[in-house]
Amino acid sequence: MWLLFGLVAVEVFVTYGRLPARDLYNVSGSGLEGGASRALVFLNYPVALAALGVLGTVAPELGRRSRALAAVAAVLCAAVFWPGVVRPSDLDARPVNAVAAVGVALAVLLSLGRSRPLGHVPGDRGRLLVASALFVLSLPWLAAELGLSFGGIPVLGQVFQTSELRHQPGVPGLHAAVHHGFHHGLGGALLVVTALLLSRALRPGHLHGLVAGLLALLAAYGLMNVANDAWLEQVVKRGWTAREIPSVLYPAANWGWAAMLVLAAWLWWRWLRRVPARNAASPRRSGPASGTRG
Repeated sequence: MWLLFGLVAVEVFVTYGRLPARDLYNVSGSGLEGGASRALVFLNYPVALAALGVLGTVAPELGRRSRALAAVAAVLCAAVFWPGVVRPSDLDARPVNAVAAVGVALAVLLSLGRSRPLGHVPGDRGRLLVASALFVLSLPWLAAELGLSFGGIPVLGQVFQTSELRHQPGVPGLHAAVHHGFHHGLGGALLVVTALLLSRALRPGHLHGLVAGLLALLAAYGLMNVANDAWLEQVVKRGWTAREIPSVLYPAANWGWAAMLVLAAWLWWRWLRRVPARNAASPRRSGPASGTRG
């Protein structure tokens, strides 16, 4: 999971460093500074949210001191919830964005060496199907992440619109259907993949309910962000309808958030509230990854 986020962070750094700010979305810098700035914001959304799931998953294996450090890391990552820390209208990094980034760094350190070879876990086929569907749906965002488009490419250019100039309801002028750079829909897809991966490592114990609920929220939040972004770019901007799926990036009194909370409750009930049999039965590994801690 960390390798996946690391790869996307490198792509963000390179793309925002090589493209002029006018070709990107709500940033003002370019070059090394512009790339580093947008990569730091990426560590806030979506990485800090994923880090909370990681911290909850590894907590049962941590000793007392490490759990205290994990709690500190969780508080730092939770800074992303504070209004204005990540602003879609201005995605240039600010000093406050370093807070969640430090939490992410601590989460990485605390989780290193704590993975277990789980083998097959019930539901893996479903996880693979969901991840595959997300990959296909994310193809325009993956291209935009690299500063590319599907214009002129057979099949892809016909199925997905990317660089075509389109009108968006409520926004004056024409602009690319899918702007270059990182999209919150891709962030949502990464959060769903995070929940899929971490759900394989759920353990029985007093933290299970909390972690399972957190993963359900991550999955539902990610899916709604995927739906919001994909619907806008591939449906609304084609002129097929003017009805948009409400944004769920921030808490709001709309049907999008209501649907997200219902979906999270359903995912918890149908999928995450029970520990997979393979996980519950498999012993911890001996050695530094899971040995006795103070």
